[in-house]
Amino acid sequence: MLHKSKNFSLIGVAGYIAVRHLKAIKETGNHLIASLDQFDSVGVIDQYFPDSDFFVEFERFDRHLDKVKRNGIHMDYVSICSPNFLHDAHIRFALRHQADAICEKPMVLNPWNVDALQDFEKETGKNVYNLLQLRLHPSIIELKKRIENGPKDKIYDIDLSYITSRGNWYFFSWKGDIQKSGGVATNIGVHFFDMLTWIFGEVEGNIVHISRNNKVAGYLNLKKARVRWFLSVDYDDIPKEIKAKGQRTFRSLKLDDQEIEFSDGFTNLHTRSYENILSGKGFGIKEVQSSIKTVYDIRNAVPVGCKGDYHPFCKNIK
Repeated sequence: MLHKSKNFSLIGVAGYIAVRHLKAIKETGNHLIASLDQFDSVGVIDQYFPDSDFFVEFERFDRHLDKVKRNGIHMDYVSICSPNFLHDAHIRFALRHQADAICEKPMVLNPWNVDALQDFEKETGKNVYNLLQLRLHPSIIELKKRIENGPKDKIYDIDLSYITSRGNWYFFSWKGDIQKSGGVATNIGVHFFDMLTWIFGEVEGNIVHISRNNKVAGYLNLKKARVRWFLSVDYDDIPKEIKAKGQRTFRSLKLDDQEIEFSDGFTNLHTRSYENILSGKGFGIKEVQSSIKTVYDIRNAVPVGCKGDYHPFCKNIK
């Protein structure tokens, strides 16, 4: 290994995404000291760290980390896989325990939370890292190089479509509560907006055409691109030819009508992200500012309907 083994704890270990963090901690040669979740269906831990401690009460988890510290074991990182609205509090918890925080996206829900965390970083001397794994995807890296090496004054036309079907449970969970998840654009779209601004520059215009609890669509005017985007958790929005294949997810990124394929290559991106963080190259608070403001503006925009330059899928919305 290129680094001395580090000690981790994990908040939200029963969640869907947590297994990728468990795998990343294991594959980078580190230790999981303890984990927390109010749900106790966490047998997956046995595949990675069967000897680590587990708690369902936050207070006991907090006390345990303090006890561990008093016994001379320093907690280096706290990985955060909890619901979106708890990220800010859990990041602060990590920093107060003198650990760096590794947080799932979105880091926080509001732009002012980003500013406050920057101050908290300075106060504690610890760092906050966000999982922006699309920036590590080979196809996306190749696209960024292509744009950087292309005509400097060219403005690209982009259509982004992402539909990931969710059942009725979704709307009864925290993910269906806009105050807790930030809505569809935040919950499933923030990493796409980060990727687009990373490649094509800052947002210069932001219009929302449709905004519902299960889908949202709009237009972004970036420094080097015009982006029509459509995000949905509604199975009915999936194109017929995709449904015919028995698939419940559709992802498409078109650049000047040319498909950019990035459906594969996601398997090890969390491990790659951890490797970057451990080597001092992780994505910090400054990297998330643009995407957090973008999704905040989308969440609070008044939809204009199908006017102007809107995504083609909007035509099918009744």
